[in-house]
Amino acid sequence: MRLARPRKFAVLLATALATVSVAGPAAAWGALGHRLVGELAERHLDPRARAEVAQLLQGEADPSLAGVSNWADELRTQDPERFKATSRWHYINAEGGGCAFDVARDCPADDCVVAALEAQRLILADRSQPLAARRDALKFIVHFVGDVHQPMHAGDRDDSGGNRFQVSLRTPLQPEAYARKNYVDGVMGTNLHSVWDFYVLAGLGLGFRDYAARLDALPWPRYPQPSPNDFLPKAWAGESCRLIEARALYPAQPAIDHGYLDSMRPLAEQRLRQAAWRLAQLLDQTLAR
Repeated sequence: MRLARPRKFAVLLATALATVSVAGPAAAWGALGHRLVGELAERHLDPRARAEVAQLLQGEADPSLAGVSNWADELRTQDPERFKATSRWHYINAEGGGCAFDVARDCPADDCVVAALEAQRLILADRSQPLAARRDALKFIVHFVGDVHQPMHAGDRDDSGGNRFQVSLRTPLQPEAYARKNYVDGVMGTNLHSVWDFYVLAGLGLGFRDYAARLDALPWPRYPQPSPNDFLPKAWAGESCRLIEARALYPAQPAIDHGYLDSMRPLAEQRLRQAAWRLAQLLDQTLAR
């Protein structure tokens, strides 16, 4: 079964947020993770690419990659019809099992994150396109690069990206009012997708600026000079998929606590930083010309 439609979450560490255990999936990484990807990428852009990003984002409430990083999810409330038309662009599922994604099989009608990223990059690179179309393409790209690096958005299990894998998480992070009925005696009834969407990062207890500074203080990922394999969304999806089994993202027991969050956080942070590096390189190649 394909991953259900992603749900927008306004994630602020000062106000803990969790999904209802029976709800559809959240946005990959939640708002915090997507903002971190955008922020880190923008810090490392080529000056020419940074200048074009600034031009494209003129008029936005927050004209930065971090500021527009959750727009693709915010369409759920801002433009429901457009969100419905683009909701499958946030993920890919290997329908045949395993992590060797077959775009013809797993992405019919180009309705998946792999095809969406490639299509939006073509629009962004085409300076004959209307400014509004290129601006939207940039906003989609920032979000989808984050999505495809979240393991729960590129898998092969028949559980809607971990949304039907129920867990009970012992945590001091309290949910918003709508989900409070699922939080009893310090235990949150939720699902694995939501744990990865929010709790793995939120469990550290840092706000956006402090978290960005912490991640940016680490050495920038060392990769060889850009090659086709570095910037193929299908390859990024395959990485995410393989990590699910290789790093045992599915807990052996449904009852988990902050030990699980602490053990998974280094991997989540690695994927955020890889996403940011690749986003910066993609935008440099596309805009710094």
